[in-house]
Amino acid sequence: MTTAASPTTNPTVELTDSTPLLGDPQALLERSAEDGYLFFRGLLDRDRVLGLRRQMMEVVQRHGWLVDGTDPMDGVADVESFDRVPPVEAAFCGTGIPLDAYRDIYRIEEFHAIGHDPAMISLYAGLLGMQPLRQPLSIARVMIPGSSFTPTPPHQDFIHIQGTKNVWTAWFPLGDCPRDLGGLAVLVGSQKDGLLTYHAAQGAGELEAYICDSGLAWGTTDYAAGDVLTFNSLTVHRGTPNKLGNLVRLSLDLRYQRSDEEITHGSLTPHCSILDWDEVYQGWQDPSLQYYWQDRELTVIDHDEDLRWQKHKIC
Repeated sequence: MTTAASPTTNPTVELTDSTPLLGDPQALLERSAEDGYLFFRGLLDRDRVLGLRRQMMEVVQRHGWLVDGTDPMDGVADVESFDRVPPVEAAFCGTGIPLDAYRDIYRIEEFHAIGHDPAMISLYAGLLGMQPLRQPLSIARVMIPGSSFTPTPPHQDFIHIQGTKNVWTAWFPLGDCPRDLGGLAVLVGSQKDGLLTYHAAQGAGELEAYICDSGLAWGTTDYAAGDVLTFNSLTVHRGTPNKLGNLVRLSLDLRYQRSDEEITHGSLTPHCSILDWDEVYQGWQDPSLQYYWQDRELTVIDHDEDLRWQKHKIC
């Protein structure tokens, strides 16, 4: 009989770079069926990623959470200033920053546009067998080190997003992210175990999966700007701790699926309903990025809160 295990008891391995398999969707699907993830070095243009980093870091700077006189691109946190933010506000919706700052980031056009990059659309068209639907909901993680910082606990995205299980999450850092800065780790092959059991926890999502003593390895790496990690909605993953202590880590979570499979209302709205879409789009230049999903015939379903607390799998 297996027993519950701590994330730190599982071994750690280097992520496998699947860049050589780009252009061969069948080979990518076979690898992801085994490992539960795909990782690509330099899939996105580095300059594009760094351009978005600058825009987002300037928001962090305007709110007073970077050290005065430093280049925003360096992301040097004013930890003392951020520690004055009430922890409940800093933990807003797992984003790492208070609501007003997150709204400022959510209005950035490039924050949403980068998910439509041709390299991303081409990748998921191959994996999904059709022109992908990029779920309109985008998520920023602005991880500012401070006394209340808690890394995202191990979880599966399906618990939070629901709809079809055939959803791909894309995670990538906005800037170079050595493992000591706190990146993302995936539990290799964990999608084969299906939907796991959860308990309440601190950190983004506020739920932690019970990881049984399977011996599966955590895969991670030293990420660079332009790298993309993508994984199945049942693949267990977690944030890793920021050991540098004074640097901000920025990252994005984006999701892709087939348009002929179920999607929840929540995946069609701004993250945590912080704004409505008309407010998000104010001042945007490219109308093709706005309400693009309304041209698709979607099967929209409600979120099932009971799924968060299902108990049929116990170590």
